[in-house]
Amino acid sequence: MAGMTSTAPRSSRVVVVTGAGTGIGRATAHAFAAEGAHVIAVGRRSAPLDETASGSSRITPLSADITADGEPERIVRTVSETYGRLDVLVNNAGIVRSGALGKLTPEMITAQLATNLVAPALLAQAALPLLETSGGVIVNVSTSVGQRAWPGNSVYAASKAALEILTRSWAVELAPRGIRVVAVAPGAIATPIGEHQGLTPERLAAVREWQLAHTPLARIGHPEEVAWAITQLAAPAASFVTGVVLPVDGGAVVA
Repeated sequence: MAGMTSTAPRSSRVVVVTGAGTGIGRATAHAFAAEGAHVIAVGRRSAPLDETASGSSRITPLSADITADGEPERIVRTVSETYGRLDVLVNNAGIVRSGALGKLTPEMITAQLATNLVAPALLAQAALPLLETSGGVIVNVSTSVGQRAWPGNSVYAASKAALEILTRSWAVELAPRGIRVVAVAPGAIATPIGEHQGLTPERLAAVREWQLAHTPLARIGHPEEVAWAITQLAAPAASFVTGVVLPVDGGAVVA
């Protein structure tokens, strides 16, 4: 019913997680599955998705390029045909293409915007009918550096900052339809995003050193810690929480 948030128990919910092959996405898929939810793990590469789903009958891998024409609609159609409902959409997929102003290429800019901003918008739009029926939740995964400067990664930070604006705007737009919209903003987390970016071990070490210097808790976070925040914000008990962006960053955003 529009205007009412879902009271469905966690064990009966259906959850879509993008970028579920590694890192935060994999941990999030596991966290929801541990609650008893049915999880559709979406990603470009089938092998990592199979690893995510290994050993869990609650996780179903679905290979898809969320930036490709028609793929958001195909993902939602598959969910609808398989489960008949959708309770939580986790827009987690993201890519980084480092580059300072003066060294940016059109591909570096458009690829990040396509994955980090356009695809979440189109997937959320495609999922609206199912989410409205269930009184569902959209969880966007931003970054804590979207709220501060990140030299050499301005386009990535900007794409995630824009995702936070979408979160707040959608929260207001969709509240009358009973859909909550929230976000988490991870800081330095131990994920393979640096390796996927093609960073050398030396460059990756330098990035980690910079991250540690800007994290008051003085450590790198774990994907499971972000997954915990995602599941809690998406929980039925959080039914009066919408429009928030929760930092999970060891204090980096307030330092």
